[in-house]
Amino acid sequence: MGAAGDMLMAAMLNLHVNPDDFLDRLNKVGIPDVVVSAEKSAKNGIVGVQVSVKIGGVEEGENTEKAHDHSHEHKHDHHNHNHEHNHNHEHEHNSYVDIEWLINKLKIPKNVKNEALEVYKLIAEAESLAHDKPVSEIHFHEVGQMDAIADIVGCCMLIEELSPDLVLASPINVGNGYVKCAHGLLPVPAPATAHILKDVPFYKDGKINTELCTPTGAAILKHFVNKFDEMPTMVVSDIGYGMGKKNFDRINCVRAFIGVIKRRTQDEIIELVCNIDDMTPEAVSFAQQTLLDEGALDVYVTPIIMKKSRPAIKFSCMCKPEDTSKMVELVFAHTTTIGIREYHSSRHVLTREESEVRTKYGKIRVKTSSGFGVVRSKPEYEDVARIATKNKRSLFEVLESCYEADL
Repeated sequence: MGAAGDMLMAAMLNLHVNPDDFLDRLNKVGIPDVVVSAEKSAKNGIVGVQVSVKIGGVEEGENTEKAHDHSHEHKHDHHNHNHEHNHNHEHEHNSYVDIEWLINKLKIPKNVKNEALEVYKLIAEAESLAHDKPVSEIHFHEVGQMDAIADIVGCCMLIEELSPDLVLASPINVGNGYVKCAHGLLPVPAPATAHILKDVPFYKDGKINTELCTPTGAAILKHFVNKFDEMPTMVVSDIGYGMGKKNFDRINCVRAFIGVIKRRTQDEIIELVCNIDDMTPEAVSFAQQTLLDEGALDVYVTPIIMKKSRPAIKFSCMCKPEDTSKMVELVFAHTTTIGIREYHSSRHVLTREESEVRTKYGKIRVKTSSGFGVVRSKPEYEDVARIATKNKRSLFEVLESCYEADL
């Protein structure tokens, strides 16, 4: 159901170990006249959290014309017709420089300030592109509103405190139809949102003719999400529901999962095999190296005895399933075979990671494999050989320096 700043904040707040304490601290960071509150909200039989942001006791959208579903959220795309409410609460913070000054004054950690400013920068640049004006000339009649700052700062604080190693999100549902703004009707996604969502997978939901993804929601996701894709295999420890203000025939919420990705320990490989009795050793070597250079997982040669007691080789190439066609063409191009056997195999693999150690001879890459109850590390041969040659040392001396450096 898309993403709005308040819904993202509510979903993450639902994951927080102490939401009341978090809200108390958020309300003390120094956003002028703002009070953020949260309450339980039930939609379609599911209970989650709904966040409310009030400025001077008034929530965005109250006593004003609601132009869209998340009108409290759309302060930066000039969508609210009633500017009287905006002017009452802008506190003269209507340019990016003013917003930067305000955020820098807040009582939040420096890295959280930087994250909030980066999110605003995405919005400012999108507005600049949409209106064809430099960022310095953009006046954010709505983006400067304190509720926008509360949504973004709240989300930045929550990400900091939940401290995930990785943030993933599904492709974004932007809704469908048109959005009402000061310039008339504009197609969903609105221009600023569309600019922010460049390089992000999103889709239009033809069954809901309204705007589901706001510019603020889009900017928060664009900034924090490491990868947009379908949900991976996870061992989930907690689930958060952030409810929107409006009701549809389906639950209007952002759902957040926190947990551990279950890495695959088994994958599929293809083995291509052929028997050859009429190639020179040099030609076999060239074919082997060509396939490896083109992405084969491994290429190996086994001595065999063929019919009429002829010495020959079994030429084997292991590759990923998606590379099968390419490797078949290469085997035919670089060997004399007229037929290739194809075997599909499953393999159990250890998780592999690469790091560096500093030795007295220089940096050496180290490959660590783990899983199934084992952990083993091995220095990269190419690095060891290069350093041994450069320093006129034996391989054993350079290897020993790796273990001295706590391999």
